[in-house]
Amino acid sequence: MADFTFWDIAKQLLLALRWTVGLSLIAFAGGSLLGMALLVLRLARLPGAQRFVAAYVQVFQGTPLLMQLFLTYFGLAMVGVDTSPLLAASVCLILYSSAYLCEIWRGCVEAVPRGQWEASASLAMGFTEQLRHVILPQALRMGIAPTAGFSVQIIKGTALTSVIGFIEITKAGQLIANATFEPFLIYGCVAALYFALCFPLSLWSQRLERRLRPRR
Repeated sequence: MADFTFWDIAKQLLLALRWTVGLSLIAFAGGSLLGMALLVLRLARLPGAQRFVAAYVQVFQGTPLLMQLFLTYFGLAMVGVDTSPLLAASVCLILYSSAYLCEIWRGCVEAVPRGQWEASASLAMGFTEQLRHVILPQALRMGIAPTAGFSVQIIKGTALTSVIGFIEITKAGQLIANATFEPFLIYGCVAALYFALCFPLSLWSQRLERRLRPRR
């Protein structure tokens, strides 16, 4: 610990925090786009589409994220892709997030009363118009709170990317702890940083849920 001051440790962890935040944003943005595409594909009732999306969701929800990271990292290399920890982590977390977001939003769409579909169909709206103008605006309102809550899981999930060599705050904490021989202090700081990221999102999610809850 003699060669490291507290400010040195804090600086290194804060620098690594950028990568945690950046990877979380990539996973959430990419997962949202892919998740919405999967949702539309599932709702479109194309032959085999529902089974494909359901199987996709089950695979990513039914296997550990850690195994998914290993398979993505080594699988990309096997097909000739020049794999970096950032690329593998981004691809894996986007696929993982899209499966959960698709399922969250599917539940919100199914919560929209069936009469809304029938009423919009009676106005000669096509499937795309029904989704755009009637169904998705209502589902979006119900989906904001659980989506915000899931963003917390994405942030915590980035910690597992340290196993494939991606240097975010967990990996940085491990490297600093090995150099300083102060694991309790270092990992305590890492936990505090995760808490600082996740707690405000959790509060926001709870407030949104209360605000958007239908009043009786």
